[in-house]
Amino acid sequence: MPFGPDSTTDEVLADVDPTGRTIVITGGTSGLGRESARALAAAGARVVVTARDADKGRAAVAELPGRVEYAVLDLTSLASIRAGAAELRERFPSLDVLVNNAGVMATPFGRTSDGFELQFGTNHLGHFLWTTLLEPALGPGSRVVNLSSAGHVASGIRWADPNYEKAPEEYHPWQAYGASKTANILFTVELDRRLRGRGVRAYAVHPGMVATNLGRYMTRDAGRDLQRKVTASNMPPIKQVANGAATQVWAATAPELADVGGVYLADCAITAEHAAWALDEADAARLWSLSEELAGEETTR
Repeated sequence: MPFGPDSTTDEVLADVDPTGRTIVITGGTSGLGRESARALAAAGARVVVTARDADKGRAAVAELPGRVEYAVLDLTSLASIRAGAAELRERFPSLDVLVNNAGVMATPFGRTSDGFELQFGTNHLGHFLWTTLLEPALGPGSRVVNLSSAGHVASGIRWADPNYEKAPEEYHPWQAYGASKTANILFTVELDRRLRGRGVRAYAVHPGMVATNLGRYMTRDAGRDLQRKVTASNMPPIKQVANGAATQVWAATAPELADVGGVYLADCAITAEHAAWALDEADAARLWSLSEELAGEETTR
């Protein structure tokens, strides 16, 4: 059956059986990640949620149904990512789905522990390293789902200064967010190109505007900017979490996507509503090379 903007996670999974599949969800302790974990675990999947500390992980596991475990991951630290990925590979030699859901939005200017601009470092580079380290555990039929946003239209990649090292005074919360979300889509395009030959596919997802705690670091000015954008445009209504998480759960499980990848999804469908630069294959390859250099992780494909 066709799904749409009002579909829920449970509706998307009604005719799908993920029993026996191991699904890793970053940021699975709250918001869209938690709802995705709840729905997938309730449907029979083995779900691993990541949390920035063990206490949050244990609390999430205690409250979620089904077979749920946790792993510690701090996407603002390359050391934490490497340690978390190594531990996960030991525990789960084979993985079926990575849902790269965690992220930050419109933060004040800041840097990760490795010196990357906070949004680009967390939303893209952290997940780039996490995915490339876990990629050997993905086999035929596996999927990678990257959470992007319609907010990617605010900016392409700042190729000359992606981390605002040369001109930190040019930092704008929404432009930096847009660049990080563009990176999520370009990463999807190149990841799919590299892995589809062995049956692994990748998808980028716009969940819609959803009432979560994603904007918890947003300043008042950034909040006012968002309100002006919403007021001035004909944007769809804010979704509830079960509706917002439906597209990423659909991407992770839909049989009709088995032979498709490197695409941008919204409202449980492939959508053409994206910036012209978002699916550019040359830029996708260029970003991959830049990401390898910044993360210090050379890949073989």
